[in-house]
Formats: sequence, structure tokens, C-alpha cells
Amino acid sequence: MNSTIDKIAWICLRDKKILGVRSHGKDAYYVPGGKREPGETDLDTLTREIREELTVTIVPGTATLVGVFEARAHGRADGVTVRITCYTADHEGEPTPGGEIAELAWLSYADHPRVSAANQAVFDHLRETGRLA
Repeated sequence: MNSTIDKIAWICLRDKKILGVRSHGKDAYYVPGGKREPGETDLDTLTREIREELTVTIVPGTATLVGVFEARAHGRADGVTVRITCYTADHEGEPTPGGEIAELAWLSYADHPRVSAANQAVFDHLRETGRLA
């Protein structure tokens, strides 16, 4: 069965590295974010997910679309893809792991093999645009 998982993600860059998260029980890093709940806009989802995962607050009105990336979903059956709509945004607070997050890491392009296929597409885009070392 073919299906697509719709996710919203936050691109947080510092010193040409990107903030990555690894959930409990997972082996790959991801750009933080998650699935939208019924009735949520992209920005509603972004704000909620980042608060839950990283205990920081997205500053209203600062979100900028980076792009939409799609690839096979990591750890899912064949035919399942993930579409990640990525935004940058200012935030208040210092990212710290929330309940489902086991680990945070500042990743460079050298960490490309450690992230999911869809996140590899994000890394490729950021590298091509000079934003990721």
C-alpha cells in the first residue's frame, strides 16, 4: 500500500550545523518536528511539535519556508514515503530534549549517513545553498 506521511520540521542552524534529534528507540537522526493534528496549519504544527520535542518557543511571525522534501520513510514498509515541509524560525529558549527525544546533536554534512533519506534531501539542499558545512 502506498501512503505519504505529512510532517512539518524546523531547520535550526548554528555555525553552519543543523540541530538534529534522535527519538528513544530509533537509530537515525531527524530534523525536529512531526505530524500535523486535525485542523492544524503548518505553523500550528511547527510551534506545537518544537515546544513538545525541544522545550523552546517558536517566535510568531518569524517562520520562513525552506522547502518541501520527499523520500522513502525510514523504518517503514515499502511504498511509504514521508513529505517534510521545512521552515526556519526564530526561537526563545535553549533546545533541550523533551519527552520523546533521547538526544540532540549539532550535525554537519559529514553526518549525512546518520539521518533518514528525507532528511538527507534536506541536508543536500542546505549544503547546495551554502548553509550547511
